[in-house]
Amino acid sequence: MEALLVVAGVALVAVIWWIATYNRFVRLRHATKESWADIDVELKRRYDLIPNLVETVKGYAKHEREVLERVVQLRNTAMNNHGSAASQAKDENALLGGMRSLFAVAESYPQLKSDANFRALQEELAVTEDRIAAARRFFNGNVRDLRNLRESFPSSLVASMARVEEPTFFEIEDQNERVVPRVDLGRA
Repeated sequence: MEALLVVAGVALVAVIWWIATYNRFVRLRHATKESWADIDVELKRRYDLIPNLVETVKGYAKHEREVLERVVQLRNTAMNNHGSAASQAKDENALLGGMRSLFAVAESYPQLKSDANFRALQEELAVTEDRIAAARRFFNGNVRDLRNLRESFPSSLVASMARVEEPTFFEIEDQNERVVPRVDLGRA
């Protein structure tokens, strides 16, 4: 009878551990989804700022149409991407490159650089970029925690039984694009 109680106790502990581990996976999966939603909010904020910035530049740099159209096209592509973090990161990287081109164009126009509306938009975009970077760090932290739990033994057994997918980090591929665009507002 004692042996049966010991076996039942060990089985009960194993079942409780499995349930607790599975619930931990569920919490981390939801935290990862929530942190991705935070990134989406900040990206939408950026997407809303870009057309205003482009319109402001258009007023001063009419012959820079190609750069302006490219930024708008990159913005629309990134905004319409609802795929994986890796896919979204690729489009976001391209958009950042386009924004760098836009700011390079703005450097050629001193009147544009001194325009209060343009400076306010640049400042708002810089704040938004900082917020996106913070949201990416939070998302990637949740992905790291989920991946660590998924790959660690013995929780990897629960992960394989529950078919927990390996999430991807939101990474910047090109080393040149690892620098968040900084804006010189020309303050004296």
